[in-house]
Amino acid sequence: MEYDYVIVGAGSAGCVLANRLSADPSVSVALLEAGGSDARLEVRMPAGFAKLFKTPCDWNFTTAKQAGLSDRELYWPRGRMLGGSSSLNAQMWVRGHRADYDGWNVPGWSYDEVLPYFRRAERRVGSNRGGVYGGDGPIHISELRSPNVTTAAFLAACGEIGLTRLEELNGPSNEGYCPTPVTQNRGRRWSAADAYLRPALRRPNLTVVTDAHARRVLVENGRATGVEYGPGAPDGAGALGGSGGSGGTVVRARREVILSAGAIGSPHLLMLSGIGPAEELRAEGVEPLRDLPQVGANLQDHLASGVFLQCPRPVTLAGAESLPNLLRFLVGRSGMLTSNVGEAVAFIRTDPAEPAPDIELIFAPGPFVDHGLTPPSGHGLTIASILLQPESRGRIALSGRDVVIDPGYLTAEADVRRQVAGLRRAKELFATAALAPFAGPPMAPYWGPETDEELVRWIRERSETLYHPVGTCRMGADEESVVDPSLRVRGIAGLRVADASVMPVINRGHTHAPTVMIAERAAELVAADRVTGRVDGAAPTG
Repeated sequence: MEYDYVIVGAGSAGCVLANRLSADPSVSVALLEAGGSDARLEVRMPAGFAKLFKTPCDWNFTTAKQAGLSDRELYWPRGRMLGGSSSLNAQMWVRGHRADYDGWNVPGWSYDEVLPYFRRAERRVGSNRGGVYGGDGPIHISELRSPNVTTAAFLAACGEIGLTRLEELNGPSNEGYCPTPVTQNRGRRWSAADAYLRPALRRPNLTVVTDAHARRVLVENGRATGVEYGPGAPDGAGALGGSGGSGGTVVRARREVILSAGAIGSPHLLMLSGIGPAEELRAEGVEPLRDLPQVGANLQDHLASGVFLQCPRPVTLAGAESLPNLLRFLVGRSGMLTSNVGEAVAFIRTDPAEPAPDIELIFAPGPFVDHGLTPPSGHGLTIASILLQPESRGRIALSGRDVVIDPGYLTAEADVRRQVAGLRRAKELFATAALAPFAGPPMAPYWGPETDEELVRWIRERSETLYHPVGTCRMGADEESVVDPSLRVRGIAGLRVADASVMPVINRGHTHAPTVMIAERAAELVAADRVTGRVDGAAPTG
C-alpha cells in the first residue's frame, strides 16, 4: 500500500488533516487509527462520556506514582476510536488567552497568526456576539440546550463576588465567567470525526484503516518512508508499543508521514522508531536513528482539585439517568443528558501580578467524583480549581516498548500555592447568596478542609487530571526543539508531528480547540510544501 501522505491517529488533529489534505484530488491519503468505530450511544450522548472510560474506546493509561500527589498513580483516559479524545471529552471549546500563543514565541504561531485557523474551524450556532467565532467551519459550537438551574446560580455567584461577565468566552481575553460553549449539534456531541472525517469519507483518495496500531515509523537514509502497524491492543490497556518486531503491515508514504497520535502516542512512536534521547533508547533496546533529547520531555497537564457539596434540592445531574431523561434526549435532544457536565467556567487571577488568568473554576451541576466512574451517593455540586499554566514539567519515556507517563505534578511549589488560592475562591463562590439554596454540607470524599495545610493535604490526596496532556514534541525555532515552526521533525525528512504534543506551553483554556487549530495550520503548511515543490519535509539538523 502506498499513499502520498500517511497520518497516524484519527483524533482531533488527524481527522482535520485527513479532510484538508484529501480535499486535493491529486493526492492520496491514508489515515491509521488504533481503535475502531465511534458508533455508540455514549459517544453521541453528551453526558455519557464517563461511560466510555475504561472501555475498548479508551487507551486507559496510568501514570507513574506522583510524589507530589501522595505517591498516587493517576488514571488518564484518552480516546481510542474515530474522533479520538474528541469522542469522549466534555465538549468544551475554550481557545485560551491571547498571551498563550504570543508567549510561545514561535514564528508563525502568535495569537494574531493562529486566530484565522480557529475561525476556519468554527461554526457558531446561535449568537456570535462581536463576531468572535467563525461562521461556516465544520465544528458546530453552541450553548447548552438544557442548562441546569444550579448553573444559573453559579453564574450569579460569580457576579456577586465581583468577577466580570463575558459575552463570549473565546475572545482575546478569557478573564471572567461565562456558560461553556460546547461542541454539540442540536444537543448531540459533534466530534472531529463528525466535523471533518465523515464528510471526507466519500472521497476515493482517502483510505481510513481502523484497528491499525502503529508500531514504528520506517526511516530509510534519513527519510520517513512509511509506517508499520498491526492489530490494535484488544483490551484498551494503553500498550502503545504492541509486540514490536517484524510481521506487521507496512503502508508507504511517497511524500510525508504525519504523526497525530497525541501527547502520549506521538513521542512514544518516535522513540519506538529510534528518534529520541539516544542513551535512553539504547538502554531500552531501541537502536537510535536520530538523537533528539527533547522527545518526550516538557510534558504538561491541567491538574484539577474539586470542592464537592451536597445539594438539598433534587435538581442535579445525579438524577440524569432516569427513563424520562433518556426519552427526552432520544426524542427531543434535550434534557439533562445533553449536559457536558462542565456547564460554566470562570477564569481568574489569584494574584494581581499574574499577567493573565492562572486558575480556571469549572462548575458541574453534579458530584463529579473519580472521573464519574463512582455513582453519586446523592445530589451534589462541584466547583473544580484548574491549574492553568503549571510550572511543573514531566515526561514520556520508554520501559522496553511500553510507555511510561510521569507528569511530575506539583514538583514546583508555586503550583501548590496557586491551587490553594483557587480552592479558596471555589469555597467563596459556594458561600454566596446565589448558591446558598443549593450548597449544603461537604459531600464525600470532600471533608471540608479549611486551613492552608488542610487544603494542601486535600490537593495532594485527591487531585486528578483534567485530561489535557501537551508539550512532548515541543515546536520552536531553537535547535533543541523536536519540530520546527513548520512542524517538521528535526533531522528526519518527510516526517511531521501535528497534535497537542507540539505546544511549547499549555494554554490557559482547554486543548481540543488549539489541537484543531494546529491541525488546520499543519494542513496548510503541508499543502504549501507540495505546491512549492518541497516534498522532503526536512527540517534543519541542528
